[in-house]
Amino acid sequence: MTVEQIYTGCLAEAAYYIESEGEAAIIDPLRETAPYISRAEKDKAKIKYVLETHFHADFVSGHIDLSKKTGATIVFGPTAKPGYETHIAEDGEILTLGKVKIKVLHTPGHTLESSTYLLIDEQGREHAIFTGDTLFIGDVGRPDLVQKLKAEITPQYLAGLLFDSLRNKIMTLPDHLIVYPGHGAGSACGKKMDKETVSTLEKQKKFNYALRAGMQREEFIQVVTDGLVEPPQYFPANVLMNVLGGVDSLDEILKKGNRSLFVKEFETVWESTEALVLDTRPKEQFVKGFIPGSIFIGIDDTFAPWVGALIINLKQPILLVTEEGRQEEVITRLARVGYDNTLGYLAGGMDAWIREGKEVDTVNEISAEDFASLFDTHINTFLLDARRQSEYEVEHLVGAENVPLDTINKNMATLDLRKTYYIHCAGGYRSVIMSSILKSRGYHNIVNIRGGYKALSATKLKRTEHHEVNTEL
Repeated sequence: MTVEQIYTGCLAEAAYYIESEGEAAIIDPLRETAPYISRAEKDKAKIKYVLETHFHADFVSGHIDLSKKTGATIVFGPTAKPGYETHIAEDGEILTLGKVKIKVLHTPGHTLESSTYLLIDEQGREHAIFTGDTLFIGDVGRPDLVQKLKAEITPQYLAGLLFDSLRNKIMTLPDHLIVYPGHGAGSACGKKMDKETVSTLEKQKKFNYALRAGMQREEFIQVVTDGLVEPPQYFPANVLMNVLGGVDSLDEILKKGNRSLFVKEFETVWESTEALVLDTRPKEQFVKGFIPGSIFIGIDDTFAPWVGALIINLKQPILLVTEEGRQEEVITRLARVGYDNTLGYLAGGMDAWIREGKEVDTVNEISAEDFASLFDTHINTFLLDARRQSEYEVEHLVGAENVPLDTINKNMATLDLRKTYYIHCAGGYRSVIMSSILKSRGYHNIVNIRGGYKALSATKLKRTEHHEVNTEL
C-alpha cells in the first residue's frame, strides 16, 4: 500500500494518491491531470477511483477530466447532486482498492455532502482518514460557504451538523489514525490551521480547539462561527463549476491561452477584447517598468487566491506579461481557480515592449528607513496599510488607515486622487498589487514602501504598549 500527499502551496491544498496491487485512487485532485496520471504510471497502476470529499469552493477540481482520461469512477458522499455521471456512495459503503478498503463516512458540516474517507489496510486495520474540509490540523472547516447558494442553510445550522459529524463519526475512531486534511495554513476554508499538513487523531483530540473534550454543541457553534471573515468572492462560482461540470479541460484552456503575441498583435487583442493585462513577474521587476494600465499579481507568491479575490469576473479576458517560459504555469494556475479566458501572452515580455518604443509606467518606491524619517517630520503623511484587519489590529503605525487589499475595489472611491499615498503590507507583495490597481484607475500619486511592515519594524520607529508603532525616534 502506498499513500502520498500531493501538496500545492499556492492554494494550501492537499490531494492524495493511494495505491494497492496496481489499483489507485486520487482524492481531491486539482484541475491539471498530468501529475496524477504520471504518479500512477510510475507504479504501473490504473486509477480506479477519483474520490471527492465535497464540492470545493476554492479551486476547480480535475475530477471530471481525470475520469475521462483514465476511466476512473468519480465518487461523492451521500446527498451530493452533481450534474454529471458519478457514484453517490452510501454512508458506511466500502470501496475496494487492490488489497485495501476505503470506507465512506458522511460528515456534513462544512458542506451538506462533505464526506471523510477511512482507509483500511491489507490486514484489515484502520490506518488513516482523509477528512477534506471537515477536520484540519488545528482547525475545522468553515460552516458558512453554502449559505449563498441555499439561503435557508445558515452557518449555525451547518456548524451543528459539523459538531455531530466530528463527535459521532470522527472522534469515535481509533486514536492512532493518521489525519490527512484537505488544506493547510493559508487556506481560506478555515480560520487558524496549523502549518503541519499531517497529524494523528490522538493529537487533534488533545490540541485542536474544536475537538476539546466536554465541549457542548452550543459552545462549538459559537466558537466556529465567531470571527468568520467574508469568503473570497470567487468561491460561489467555483462551487457551481464543480457541481454542474461542463467546464473546459485544461488542455483546451492551454491551447487557447498559450499563444505568443508580438507587440502589435498584443495591442490589437487588448483593444478589441477589453482584456485585463495581468503582469506576473517578480515585484522587483514590475515596479521598475510595466505596461500602463496593467495589474500586478506575482506568480511566486499566493497568486491564485489573490487573482480570485481581486478579478471579479471569472470570464474576464486576460492577457499575460510573464517571465520567459512561465506562461503555461501562469495559465494553469489561473485555471485552477476558474479563470479560463486567457487569450495569449506578450512575446519577448517587457523587453519587446520597450524595444518597440511603447509607453512604460513605474511605481515610485521609498525605503523603510527614509519613510521613517519622512513620517516623523511630516504630520500629514497619508499612509495605507494593505494588510488584513487582523494583522492591523495586532500592531500598526499610528495614523495608518487600514485598507485591506481584498477590499480595494469597494474602498477605492474613498481615496482622494489629489493626495499622495504611501502604501505598505507585511513584506511588500500586497502593497505592489494595490499600487498597480490604484495606478490603473488613475491614482498616480502612489509610493510603495519597500519591505513592508517587516522592514518598518527594523527602523527607529518604536512600538507602544498598545501594540502600535509610534513616531518617536
